[in-house]
Amino acid sequence: MSSLHDVTIERTPTGALPVVKPLLGWRVLVPRGGKWGDGVAAQLRNLGAEPVIAPLINFAPSDEPERLAAEFTALQSGDYGWLVVTSATTVDVLVGYGVRPPATTRVAAVGETTAHALQLAGYSVDFVPSDHSARGLVREWPGSPAQGRALVPQSEIAEPTLVSGLIERGIDAVFVSAYRTIGVAAPADVVADVAAGRIRALVISSGSVARQVAEQFAPLPDGTVVVCIGPRTAYDARAAGLTVHRIAEERTTTALVRALAEHAMDPDDNAPPVVA
Repeated sequence: MSSLHDVTIERTPTGALPVVKPLLGWRVLVPRGGKWGDGVAAQLRNLGAEPVIAPLINFAPSDEPERLAAEFTALQSGDYGWLVVTSATTVDVLVGYGVRPPATTRVAAVGETTAHALQLAGYSVDFVPSDHSARGLVREWPGSPAQGRALVPQSEIAEPTLVSGLIERGIDAVFVSAYRTIGVAAPADVVADVAAGRIRALVISSGSVARQVAEQFAPLPDGTVVVCIGPRTAYDARAAGLTVHRIAEERTTTALVRALAEHAMDPDDNAPPVVA
């Protein structure tokens, strides 16, 4: 197994330009499937890694479908001035319910990934905070109480940070469970590979994933690298008992993969401190 400090240089067929593949020889656990997992896997392959896709979480319908349907009806009737969307999974729920907010309702998205998912589904996006987090959205919130209530459909286990932060700013923010996040058992061969150190790194996309990693794989072998998408996820990972080696500066898959590559090239550059 090559050293973390190794950076493999290949040459193009013409021999003109070097191609850096810092993750050559690395097997990396990708803990989510679907478009997210496929996208991360493709980026990892481009850097020489062998991705191992093993979804550790899945999404199930809301446990309060009647209330969710009622809130979506109110949204489409113009009862809400804002719709706040925090994940691409929520976008799938909106599409599944056929929700189309009126033109008078503004749409806020936490993160470029969520904004892109909304736009692909045909929704206009009015606001994306520069700090791609719930705290960033609250801190940069452009609205006022006069613009009406804000509907926040999220996972049933979502942190109350967003809703409570908006309420503190005088916004009548209403949370509704849009879907449930459930754990998925990893295949036995993946569990064995993690335990034996044959999977060299794990990329963590959320607190839910971090908790599943801790529950299914801990204690991780010495030398297994954990990279998290954003400080909130890193905080949740550490709370679950995991050692975090690097934190992506932005809540995007590109930043997540880049953070792993940077750690491979310079493992002595410690992850930045996490602010809860």
